[in-house]
Amino acid sequence: MNDTPGAFTTRILNVASGSAETVVDLTHECESFLREAARGRDGLLNVFVPHATAGVAVLETGAGSDSDLLAALHTLLPADDRWQHRHGSPGHGRDHVLPALIAPHATLPVIGGALELGTWQSVCLVDTNKDNPDRQVRLSFLG
Repeated sequence: MNDTPGAFTTRILNVASGSAETVVDLTHECESFLREAARGRDGLLNVFVPHATAGVAVLETGAGSDSDLLAALHTLLPADDRWQHRHGSPGHGRDHVLPALIAPHATLPVIGGALELGTWQSVCLVDTNKDNPDRQVRLSFLG
């Protein structure tokens, strides 16, 4: 990390998303990064997933919304043989369409060094690709 105040600071998280479709809550990791990088300053946190088959979402977790999101994605993007992109698991082409619906990035406000989320909001990795169990997430603070 660059320790210069006002500088761009970044960190790579390695996330084991497993071999099943999942929503992984990254909020704690984002907050931990900001404690070191922001040090009480205002700025922006960018969360970026450098993968063609994953996205970043801000949503409620733990009350069923994460499961509801995966169910909605099954309705919108069925894992069947309709997709032109056909390597990998059956229906894998849907995973390559996912980032058009759930962007691979989110930029969030940081106020006084803390992530400014709503009461029930969490920062999450959304990964429907069962063929790639290891992901990277880049956290970047500018403040």
